[in-house]
This record gives sequence, structure tokens and C-alpha cells, in this order.
Amino acid sequence: MAVSRSGEVGVAAGDTADADRTRLHQLGYKQELKRGLSLMSNFAFSFSVISVMACVTTTYNGGLRYGGPASMTLGWLVVAAFNGCVALSMAEICSAYPTSGGLYYWSAKLAGTKWAPLASWVTGWFNIVGQWAATTTADFSLAQLVQVIVLLGTGGANGGGYMASKYVVLAIHGFFLILHGLINSLPIRWLSWFGKLGAFWNTAGAFTLVILIPTVAKERASAKFIFTHFNDDNGMGIHGKAYILALGLLTSQYSLLGYDTSAHMIEETKNADWSGPMGIITSVALSTTFGWIFLVALTSIVTDIPYLLDPANDAGGYAVAQALYTAFDRRYGSGVGGLVCVGIVAVGILFAGAMCIASNSRMGYAFSRDRAMPFSHVWQRVSKNESLGSLVAFQAMVSIATLGQYIAYALPIFFRVTTARKSFVPGPFHLGRYGVFIGWAGVLWVAFLTVLFSLPVAYPVAQDTLNYTPVAVGGVLLLSLGAWVFNARFWFKGPITNVDS
Repeated sequence: MAVSRSGEVGVAAGDTADADRTRLHQLGYKQELKRGLSLMSNFAFSFSVISVMACVTTTYNGGLRYGGPASMTLGWLVVAAFNGCVALSMAEICSAYPTSGGLYYWSAKLAGTKWAPLASWVTGWFNIVGQWAATTTADFSLAQLVQVIVLLGTGGANGGGYMASKYVVLAIHGFFLILHGLINSLPIRWLSWFGKLGAFWNTAGAFTLVILIPTVAKERASAKFIFTHFNDDNGMGIHGKAYILALGLLTSQYSLLGYDTSAHMIEETKNADWSGPMGIITSVALSTTFGWIFLVALTSIVTDIPYLLDPANDAGGYAVAQALYTAFDRRYGSGVGGLVCVGIVAVGILFAGAMCIASNSRMGYAFSRDRAMPFSHVWQRVSKNESLGSLVAFQAMVSIATLGQYIAYALPIFFRVTTARKSFVPGPFHLGRYGVFIGWAGVLWVAFLTVLFSLPVAYPVAQDTLNYTPVAVGGVLLLSLGAWVFNARFWFKGPITNVDS
């Protein structure tokens, strides 16, 4: 694995800026966005979007139900290994093609002349729809967390607490979407600061909770329980252990999502062909490490799984909130400390949602620049603040937040190890002779995930228990291919050069 800068270390800031502009020009684009982000800032955007503290908390119920502690703590390590292959392969390609379009641009360059437009089209639509879904998922999760905090803060479900209706939750969700849109109207220097603050909050928050949670708890699970206890009493009609374990992996996979943000912010990043790949790798590595430690700390206070998942408990079945509330209540006679801990997680999601929209907007800008978006002439405009905004609806998109993006991650990697296996020209960061092997590992993992995410999550399958993921993903595929066959193939030719030859 090669990580040398090929003699570029120590170049002056002005030379770096010229090199970034020249490389972007070679890839066919003008420098329109202000380059104000350092490697640290680029990393901070991805790290804030991944936000494992928030993702682990909001998906913990699923992991606890399907397999319990063993499926989460050990399953995390399995997911981390294969997800690392995806991240490394993406970083290698990012170094070769440092543009905000990221995945769809990479597919166009790697699929070969004949297939480039179609590959770019499908990859781009999976990426942008997956990003929309991830944004709405983050803000909806935040709205649900606010609902639980208010419920527990007013006495709990069994003490006359206020349970916000679904319409109130949707209103809160809409408020956070608008707030994040406004945040993204700020100049890039302020958005960069916000990203760094988000990275700091997620790191400091996870560190604080990892120490605080087991210290406060009077009753703690044993190490054997944390790493070996398998919960097959899921109440969903699924009994096969292998099946349950597989479904339990989804919690870990969802928690490691969104690191393509480093690629989408790359035209605003200095020393792009190095800082972008490093942003991807470091955000994934640190998120994987902190996430696992945080997951183990949370699981250490899980002593009664059926009670934590019971909708009749004070938190309405929100396992993490109930566990934290109970731990503080038993120690101090009040669960206020638990609410503070949940609040720390909520602020982490707040930062994640803002950075999600930052990534959405850059992807939308790049896709519009290449005329692939409806009303492209509107979305490709850059404001005087060098910032972009995006608001989205969440109908049906939530189910493809993870799978939609991972399909987009895998497509350029697949083309890298097949059609471009011999022609690929690496950038400063590359994997050397291990690139193809690591790439295939990542592609096969995503293929496995595609099947896994499409499996029924309850038996018997009924209207209210149907897994809509294959419907949503199939819908994106059919709509993108349908649009291609009947319309786009006549005019979309892939990334468009906007510089003079």
C-alpha cells in the first residue's frame, strides 16, 4: 500500500492552490468553489456525517432485537473489516479523480467509453437519492429523540409524560430540515467551523459517555454477556440463528455511512488529491474505533433486554434512552443525568444532519453541472457565499439511506477492478498491488448487503411488517434505467467539460 506524496511534500501554499486548480482543469472543470478547507476540515465533515455515537444510539433497538449483544459487539468487527475495504478503494479512486461529483464521475472514467454515460447516470442517481434518504433519516431520528427526551422529562409514559403525536414529530422533523438548510447558506469558512465543532462534539461526547455510563450504573453486564449473549427472542417470528445474526449486522453497517462526504467537499479542499483520500480513511478508522468502544459501553448497562424493548416502558420502547434513564435513577434517585446523556447524542445528530445537507448540496451541484438533474441551470449556481442548500422530502427514501449509498460506493469500485483494471492511473494515494483484491472484497460485501437488506424482518410477512427496502431500491433502479432508455440516453453523455480545451 503506497502512501507517499511522490515528491509533493513541502510545496508552498500558492503552489498547492495552483496544483489543485490545474488538476481540476485537467479533469474538465473550472475552479468555481472556494478552496478554504484543510485536511482537518475535510475529515471533520465526514466524521460528523458518520456520527457513530448518534447512529449507534438510534439503531440500537434493531441490534438488540436481532441477536442482541453478540450480534452487535462482534458483528461490528466483521462489518468494520469489509467496510474498511470499501473505504480504502474509494480513497484510492478519490485520489485519482478529485472532483465534487465523486462517485458518478469516477464511474464515468472507469467504466470505459461505451458504458460511461449509463454507469455515470445510474451511480449518480443512487448516490444522490441515498444521500437524500440519509439526511431525512438523520433529522427524523433527531425528531424522535426529542420526542423521547420530552416524554421522559415530563414523567415518562407511565407517569403522565407528554408523548408527542406523529404529526408533532413530523413538524419537529421539518423544523430541523429547515434549520440545516439555513446553516448551509452560511459562507464556507463558517460551515468549516461548524464541521470541526461537530467532529469535536462527537469525539468528546463519545469519550464522556464511555466513561460516565459504566461508572454511574449500579448493575452492569458481565464481559461474557456483552460479547457472547445471543438474543433469539425477537418477537418477530424469526428463529434461525444465522438469519437473526445477519439481520443484526445492519445496525453496524448503518452506523458506518456517509464518508463519501470527503469526496463531495474535495473541490473546496486544499491539496485535494491527498486530503480527500485521507479524510475518507481517517474518518472511517476513527469512527470504527470510537463506535465499537461506545457500543460496548452502552451494552454494559443492558441487563434486561425484554424490558428495554417493551413499548410499555417509560421511554416508549426506546432502549438506549430507557437504559440511561434507569441507570441514573437507580444511582441518584433521578433520571435527569440520563436525559443529559441522550441530549449529548441529540446534539451529535444535529451536527450530522447539517453536514449531510452540505454533502447533498455539493453532489447536487456537481450532478447539475453535468446536466443530469432536472432544472440543472438552477441547482448548479453557486451563491456569493460559496455555499449551497438542500431540503428534501423523506417519503420512501428512508429505507434506502444505507443501501442506496453503498450501491453507489460499489459501482465505481467494480469498474476499477474490471474494465479499468489495467488502465487505472492512481493518484498520490494508492493501494499498489493490493488494490484489486481489496476492491473485490468491497464489491462482494456490498453485493451481500444488497441481499441482506432485502430480506424479510418479520414472519409472517404482512402489510405492516413488509420490508420496503427492495421496493424502494428497485424503484430507484427502474426509474433511473427507464429515464435512461426513454430520454437521458439521447442527451446525457456523462461528465461535461466546462473549460476551454
